[in-house]
Amino acid sequence: MLFTQMTFQAALPEYILAVVALGLVLMAAFTGESLGSRRLVKMIALLGYGFAFATTFILPSESQVIFLGLFKIDGFLVYMKGLVLIGAFFACWMVDEDWSDGVEKPEYQVLIMLATLGMLLMISANDLISLYMGLELQSLPLYVIAAMNTRSLKSSEAGLKYFLLGALSSGMLLYGASLIYGFSGSTQFGEIASSIAQNGASSGMIIGVVFLLSGLAFKVSAAPFHMWTPDVYEGAPTPVTALFAIAPKVAAIALLLNVTHFVFADIRLEWMQVIIALSVASMAVGAFGAIMQKDLKRMMAYSSIAHMGYALAGLAAGTQQGAAGVMIYMTTYIFMGAGTFSIILMMRRDGLPVQKLSDLAGLSSTHPYWAFGLMVFMFSMAGIPPLAGFFAKWYVFLAAVNAGLIPLAIIGVLTSVIGAFYYLRIIKLMYFEDVDQPLDTNAPKENIIILSVSLIVTILFLFIIGPLREWTYFAATNFPISGAL
Repeated sequence: MLFTQMTFQAALPEYILAVVALGLVLMAAFTGESLGSRRLVKMIALLGYGFAFATTFILPSESQVIFLGLFKIDGFLVYMKGLVLIGAFFACWMVDEDWSDGVEKPEYQVLIMLATLGMLLMISANDLISLYMGLELQSLPLYVIAAMNTRSLKSSEAGLKYFLLGALSSGMLLYGASLIYGFSGSTQFGEIASSIAQNGASSGMIIGVVFLLSGLAFKVSAAPFHMWTPDVYEGAPTPVTALFAIAPKVAAIALLLNVTHFVFADIRLEWMQVIIALSVASMAVGAFGAIMQKDLKRMMAYSSIAHMGYALAGLAAGTQQGAAGVMIYMTTYIFMGAGTFSIILMMRRDGLPVQKLSDLAGLSSTHPYWAFGLMVFMFSMAGIPPLAGFFAKWYVFLAAVNAGLIPLAIIGVLTSVIGAFYYLRIIKLMYFEDVDQPLDTNAPKENIIILSVSLIVTILFLFIIGPLREWTYFAATNFPISGAL
């Protein structure tokens, strides 16, 4: 049957987000854009994310196919859904209704929720059709919110660039999906995997896989499909940038893992070459590109490109150990990113947002807690032990080494050393430069809480990594791939 108690339970987070999003649309239409209405919409949206996240603990951990094979659920997918919901919760909570950044409107929260719903659907996709449906449900709201600050030409430019390049990536993905369907005779992941196992992969199938992976690489900002990232990060309102930097990356990485390690497990050597190339290019472009930046959000854009390169290094291993390493990496990435952008959001002068690196000069003397938090996140992103970022890089590089990809791991370590330069530059500005014009002292309590939570996780990750490692390794056993844990 299409709809049973099992399918209802397995899709409970998606049901909650869909119902709450539709309810918020009606509420926003009737209550207008008053401050009270915006706060009510935000509160209900946060409750929706909270309830959806809570339901992930009752989702089945064993692999199940639902809705006539269009979607599936297992321990890995449940874990990644939880990460996406945490990222969306942070992005929603960061918005201050009293600041006019173009995202204080009620429909912003609706669009975030619809995009999050698309992310959950694409994570659970078990068919090329449902994959594309979830991907577009994620992308279409993001095109709108990137250009949501109509008073800013940069925001409009960011939205247009993201839309045009997003349409190109969707075309590449669809072309690859059509080739895969043509050479396998099915759109369902399980049947495609069976076709490859029985008949092998023809050259047409390989080309289709390359196009499919290229389309997905755009979503994770992997080089050379990263061109949109710096401009969109800089031009979009900062809460939107925070969303772009966190939740969609987790969803796209989860989809990449699912596609490569499940559907194309029998042609691992073929897709590994593509992933390795994407990983090396992303690490290099991110590390060298960030050095030249003077805008903090553009620097974070290149930093995110490098981070996706490190995550892809674990994915390129093509083993369950690599998959678990990627899960650990994305867990740390969410909290480091949320904490960093909570500080960027609080950086204002005379009520207006600032985002230049020079604006950080002397931050330790005027805002010591912000400076301490940013210092911890920069050290963590650089991979300094015993912070969270060190363990994240350790596990993905260890997986690469154990898979025989020693040159890839060496490149990752070298680019991490190069990347440490621009992270340490920020610390130098905050602690060893004099204040030119101090930033405003008032800050939303929401951002202070997000900063504090992210700091706790980043600093105390040493005590979390044990059970987290066991959890992620257990979830990774859902993949039918070779390579011992």
